[in-house]
Amino acid sequence: MKILRIIIRSQRITDVRTGYKTPDTSFFGFKTHIAMTVERIITAAVVTSGEKGNDSELPALPEVSQEHGIELDTIISDSAYSGKENLKLAGGQEIKVIAKLNPSITQGFRQQENTFDYNKDAGMFVCPSGQMAIRKARQGKKENGKNQADSYYFDVEKCKTCALINGC
Repeated sequence: MKILRIIIRSQRITDVRTGYKTPDTSFFGFKTHIAMTVERIITAAVVTSGEKGNDSELPALPEVSQEHGIELDTIISDSAYSGKENLKLAGGQEIKVIAKLNPSITQGFRQQENTFDYNKDAGMFVCPSGQMAIRKARQGKKENGKNQADSYYFDVEKCKTCALINGC
């Protein structure tokens, strides 16, 4: 029997960060992303710092599971793992994905995809320094026949002291 390989993206206790499950519910710690069989046998695990998004961790889970001889035909996950790249990856391997799609995936919303991470659990953006938006507001009128846009707002006081302020 092969030994389970666990991928740890954050290896130092100083890598611990604040993560969010909703805009109002935070935790200070790490996230564990797991793959398991229908019999609930864990076949792969990835550990990340709390502020990291979930969708970027999905590709490692089936890869490690397949290395262990698990035949994979379906992935069942929540909307936090339903990013476009994950759907393309699964489709390319002829793996079915069963997951609720987040409206941001089906409708699109980002002009600069690599700038800020989107936390699908909280429905908010997280800046590169790990701060989550404090609110979002819908802009535009429904009657115009145009799409409305969401605007995300961050705590200006935290931004003033951020080491990354010049890159924002």
